[in-house]
Amino acid sequence: MAPELKALAWAGLLQAAQFAWLSWRANRELGFAKTLSPRDPQRLGAPLEHLASPRTGRLYRALNNHFEGLILFTLAVVVLILGDRTSGLTGLLAWTYLGARVLYVPAYFFGLRPWRSLIWLVGFSATLLMIGLALI
Repeated sequence: MAPELKALAWAGLLQAAQFAWLSWRANRELGFAKTLSPRDPQRLGAPLEHLASPRTGRLYRALNNHFEGLILFTLAVVVLILGDRTSGLTGLLAWTYLGARVLYVPAYFFGLRPWRSLIWLVGFSATLLMIGLALI
C-alpha cells in the first residue's frame, strides 16, 4: 500500500480516537441526559460544546478542525494516487500531516500557544505541498 494511503487510513483512526476521547469526556461532564438528547441549544440553554469544560470544548473544536483538514488531505491523497504522482517526498509529506495532527490534539487540549497554531500550519502546509506536487 502506498504510504499516502497508509497515512490516510491512520488519519481516519485518529479521527475515531478523537471522537471517542471527546465522547468520554462529554458524557462524564454533562451526563447522558444531555449528550443523548437532540441537543437543541434552545432547550439546553447553549450549544452542547459551550456547556462543557474549556478542555472538552477544545477537544470538540480539534475534532471539527480535523474533519476540515481531513477533507483536504483526502483530496491530496486521491489526486496523487489516481494521477500516479506519488513519490518519496509525497509519502513523507503524508506522514508529516499525520504527525502534525497527532501533536495538534494535545497542543489544543492543553492550550499550548503558539505551538498549536504552528503545528496546524505544518500539517496544512504538508497537505498543500502534496496537492502542488500532484500538479507538476
